[in-house]
Amino acid sequence: MTTLDNRPNTALLVVDVQNGVVDEGHERDAVVANIGGLVGKARREGVPVVWVQHSDEGLVRGSEEWRIVGELNREDAEPLVEKSYGDSFEDTDLERVLAELKVGRLVVVGAETDACIRSTLHGAMVRGYDATLVGDAHTTVDKTEWGAPAPEQVIAHTNLYWRFQAAPGRKGGTVKSEDVEFSG
Repeated sequence: MTTLDNRPNTALLVVDVQNGVVDEGHERDAVVANIGGLVGKARREGVPVVWVQHSDEGLVRGSEEWRIVGELNREDAEPLVEKSYGDSFEDTDLERVLAELKVGRLVVVGAETDACIRSTLHGAMVRGYDATLVGDAHTTVDKTEWGAPAPEQVIAHTNLYWRFQAAPGRKGGTVKSEDVEFSG
């Protein structure tokens, strides 16, 4: 359904699953395990896995906090997109990477739900991609001290509203890890 021409492929987009981003994340171990399972499934099915890694003054490139969590291993052939804004497309080469792979549909996992995940989902749809969120494969930290809802509420709300996202010629959607279909 993507509005991008000649883009029949799907990619798994793994956003910011880095030590300093997810270590305090809600249900961190379960989320990372779900992401690991999806990475394995994508590889077995020949689906591209594209990694996104954030850096800024609080997440210094090369630091332990900046590194992708130890449970996940990016293969050398898998693209790595470095970013410094919430939207994984903003001021990065993600669009070029996806164009080369003929990707028009993204399956999105990672962190943080209420920041880079939401920004990337919306950024994808605005740019013509279909974007499916994996509801049990994203997380956020507790920001209640700043007036935010509890992490489980943030995650539930994001899963709910993204399930019904659509735009002309594009669709969103939320699925559980066990229900991910890379072919559709």
